[in-house]
Amino acid sequence: MSISFGVLVPFVEHLGFTLERFEGGESELRYTARPEHLNSFNVTHGGAGMTLLDVSMAVAARSVQQDMGVVTIEMKTSFMQPATGPLVAKGRLMHRTATMAFTEATVYDAKGRACMHATGTFKYVKRLPVSATAVHPLQPPLSTD
Repeated sequence: MSISFGVLVPFVEHLGFTLERFEGGESELRYTARPEHLNSFNVTHGGAGMTLLDVSMAVAARSVQQDMGVVTIEMKTSFMQPATGPLVAKGRLMHRTATMAFTEATVYDAKGRACMHATGTFKYVKRLPVSATAVHPLQPPLSTD
């Protein structure tokens, strides 16, 4: 049974990720690439895999402070073997400060083999309330040109 990400992320919905764990500095997401998410070798495209890793790490960071958002500052990814079939991504918050989260995530295939691994740094950002049930989305600063 999947749970809510707590925020709407249209690209995540488009890819079809489901959230299975979101607590205590850990996350678990599931994903099966559709044909349009494959590369020319008929395996999950690296961009889709990197997005899965990025979201897994972000969710792990947010799991300890769900009223905050996070934005990716940097990410390093290693592709170890082709990712095929249903995938499971497990993210972990390794360390945090008041404003930063240091994370890692691994994507496993249906046989439990690690296919991709990443480390990432995220910045915690406030979501400002606009009413009792809504918050401002994260927006880039207005141009002063």
